Amino acid sequence: MYFPSYRMRRLRQSAQMRNLVRETELLPDRLIFPLFVIHGQDVRNPIESMPGCFQLSINNLVDEAREVRELGIPGVILFGIPAEKDEAGTGAYDEEGIVQMAVAALKEEVPGLLVITDVCLCEYTSHGHCGIVKDGRVDNDITLEMLAKMAISHAQAGADIIAPSDMMDGRVAAIRTGLDSEGFSDTPVMSYAAKYASAFYGPFREAAGSTPEFGDRRSYQMDSRNSDEAMREVHLDIEEGADIVMVKPALPYLDIIHRVKQETKFPVAAYNVSGEFSMLKAASERGWLDERGAVLEALGAIRRAGADIIITYHAKDAARWLNE
Repeated sequence: MYFPSYRMRRLRQSAQMRNLVRETELLPDRLIFPLFVIHGQDVRNPIESMPGCFQLSINNLVDEAREVRELGIPGVILFGIPAEKDEAGTGAYDEEGIVQMAVAALKEEVPGLLVITDVCLCEYTSHGHCGIVKDGRVDNDITLEMLAKMAISHAQAGADIIAPSDMMDGRVAAIRTGLDSEGFSDTPVMSYAAKYASAFYGPFREAAGSTPEFGDRRSYQMDSRNSDEAMREVHLDIEEGADIVMVKPALPYLDIIHRVKQETKFPVAAYNVSGEFSMLKAASERGWLDERGAVLEALGAIRRAGADIIITYHAKDAARWLNE
C-alpha cells in the first residue's frame, strides 16, 4: 500500500509532541475577567442566568480580584451598578460613584492588577440607553461630553485602561482629548470598535440592570450582517486614538476578529460575552458537553482567529485548567 513520504499523524502521537508544534497558545495572561460591582457590604448576589457570576460589593470584589491575580490573570474589567439612576446618567462620573470607589480599592488592595473600566451610560440611565435621550432618540454629541467626563473620573480614580462601549460616533476622540487635557495622556483607550447588536447580551443585561426601557440599540450598535462596516468603525477608532480595538461578541464574529487583526496589526481584544458563556454553562450542567473541553476549545478559537486579549467570564476556570 502506498503512503506519502509526509505523514500528518507523526506529530500527533503524544501530548508532548502536539504541544511542541502547537500554532496557537492559550495562556492565563491573555485573559481578562469581567466583574460587576454594587453598593453595600458583604454583598454577593448570584446572577441567575450566569452561573458562578455575582454582583459584588467592594469588599468582596477585592477578594475576587486577589483570586484572579493569583491565577495569573492580569486584569479585570469593571461594570458598575449604581444605587440610583437618572435620565442623564449622572452617577457615571460621580467621583464617589461605585466604579470610581471600586477602582481606588483595587489599586490599593491588589497591586499589580490591571484595572479596566467600561465607559458607557447604560447602567446609569433610568431609560437604559447608552447615551442622553432627546425626543426619543439618543443624542450622539451631547453624550460625548458625558462619556469624556466619565472616562476622566475613572482615570482620576486610578484606572489603568479606559474601555468605551457605547458606540457613539466620535467617542474615542472625545475621550482621548479629555484624558489628555487632564494629564492622563499615558492612559490607554481600548475601544469596543466593532460592537454588534446581538442576541447574546441577554444575561449581561440582567447582571448590570441595563435593559433599555424602550426600543433597542440598533441605531448605534452594528448590524450583524456587516463586515466592511466593522472595518470602517475600527479604522475610525484607530484614527481617533484607540490603543486597542475590540470585537464584541466573539464566537459569532471570529471572521471579524481575524479580519481586524490582519488588516490593522493593532492589539485586538475580543469579548466572549454573557450569552456565549451561559450557553456552555447550561449545556455542561445538563451533561450535554464537557465544560472544560468546550471552554478551552472556544477560547482557543478566539485566539486562533487573532485576538490578543480575551475578556471572558470563563477566565478563572480556564486559568485553573491551563495552570494544571
